Amino acid sequence: MPAKKSVNQIRVVVNPKLYSLEAVYGAAYAFLDRAYIFLDQNSKKEILVTLKQKEELSKKELDVMAGEFQNALLSYSLRNEISKNNRKIREYIVGRALIGVLPENEEIDESKEEIQEWKGDDLGIAVPWEKKFAKKTRTKTSRE
Repeated sequence: MPAKKSVNQIRVVVNPKLYSLEAVYGAAYAFLDRAYIFLDQNSKKEILVTLKQKEELSKKELDVMAGEFQNALLSYSLRNEISKNNRKIREYIVGRALIGVLPENEEIDESKEEIQEWKGDDLGIAVPWEKKFAKKTRTKTSRE
């Protein structure tokens, strides 16, 4: 990603095949307190990110800022991937939590497809801790 410098601003060219637009937005959001962010697109369909500094910076500091932005881009790309991979487990946990807080007198229509999906506990998450790790105690017989 080449960076182009001008007066107190630097432009970072982002390849959209490597980084999603969500990752660009996340990285740009992280820099809102330090710079004005301008997003654009060129004829090659690359995303142009211009970081215009709020304070006067040297060329070296601008280069450091561009490197930090590129690191943030990588970080937000990884976060997006992890989020996509963990989507199913998050939905499962939230669904179990929401079903668990329903009042006892309120009946659940289990014919609904959404409820059927949460009915099974393939991962063993719904097993209470006491049952899962309970110590087996011996019963003592009383001698008289």
